[in-house]
Amino acid sequence: MFPTLNHLLDYLFNVRLPFTIQTLGLFVALAFVGAYQVFKSEFKRYEAAGKISAIIKIIVVGKYAFILNLVINAMLGFVLGYKIGGILFQFGLFKGDPADYIFSLQGNFTAGILSALVFGLWVYSDQKDELHIKASKPVEKTVHPWQLMGMIIMYVGVAGVIGAKLFDVAEHMEIFIHAPLSTLFKGTGYNYYGGLIFGALTFLYIGYKHKMKLIHLADIGSPGMMLAYGIGRIGCQLAGDGDWGIVNIHPKPQLLQWLPDWMWSFRFPHNAVEAGINIPGCDGNFCNQLVKGVYPTSFYEAVLCIGLFLLMWLFRKKIVTPGVMFFTYLVANGTERLLIEFIRVNYRYQILGLHLTQAQVIGGIIVMCGLAGFFYLAFHRRTGLKI
Repeated sequence: MFPTLNHLLDYLFNVRLPFTIQTLGLFVALAFVGAYQVFKSEFKRYEAAGKISAIIKIIVVGKYAFILNLVINAMLGFVLGYKIGGILFQFGLFKGDPADYIFSLQGNFTAGILSALVFGLWVYSDQKDELHIKASKPVEKTVHPWQLMGMIIMYVGVAGVIGAKLFDVAEHMEIFIHAPLSTLFKGTGYNYYGGLIFGALTFLYIGYKHKMKLIHLADIGSPGMMLAYGIGRIGCQLAGDGDWGIVNIHPKPQLLQWLPDWMWSFRFPHNAVEAGINIPGCDGNFCNQLVKGVYPTSFYEAVLCIGLFLLMWLFRKKIVTPGVMFFTYLVANGTERLLIEFIRVNYRYQILGLHLTQAQVIGGIIVMCGLAGFFYLAFHRRTGLKI
């Protein structure tokens, strides 16, 4: 596996960087970039179709307001870059005591400066005309929905991380009770559905506050959420972050003999969480592999979700009924997770005589919500009522 970008570059091109970037963190960032582009494209398409529209906001403009906004955003950028850069480039220190690292003065000064410059240039490029206005004054400004994406990504990202951590804590409550701080602030341990639910609710709230219909917002966000999950799972597979399946004791079927063996059963050598036994002849960090081969479920999910995204993207312009894209996403996403959990390693609860994981319970609810949505649409179409 490739727990850091250096491991991946060394394997592919025999090249090593002078600094360390965690592979999983890189792909999480790429997932946000991919989602940003898809969301932005859909916002523009829905506005052109007249389903959503620009809004008029009253804002204070002028030289002093511009300078204040520039300073605040640059400071925010510095803090984020300083800490996130520190985590990426000094992961060993962060991993040793995440809580202590986050609340300490440790970080990466260069990353902080670069991030402050990016935030500052962003504000400057967007508001530089205000420098010519000497006295601050309130003015009306037209804001297109796609121009909210910077704010949406930031707030959804923060809410998603909080939700993912809280759901993981709920799933491993016995560990949290014994070590609450280390559980909350450790670098691993995030629940997908927690991030999805908190992030989606934040996205819907921001859109609603800007006078957009919730059903259109849900449709807009569906392809991007599917793509982001698929990209994130690529990072899980490459890094070997522990999101693998149960031990696979079955021989590879004759029908699948053409596939590489690791796609059927894999021991995740050099995995990022250092699970398993030591690899003979390997010294240092990331020298472990699993005792027995397991199902590489993160690979399966990456293929499935990116494939589902491509189908959604291909047919998006042919879907004209509000809600169809969103309900399709609910059924597809919930079914995928419901099924993959049967071969994943997760704690199981006994519910109505069935042994189900938290993700299966939530996935099942999501599927039922999607199907209920389709029944709702069919009922309204049959009765001729406007949605």
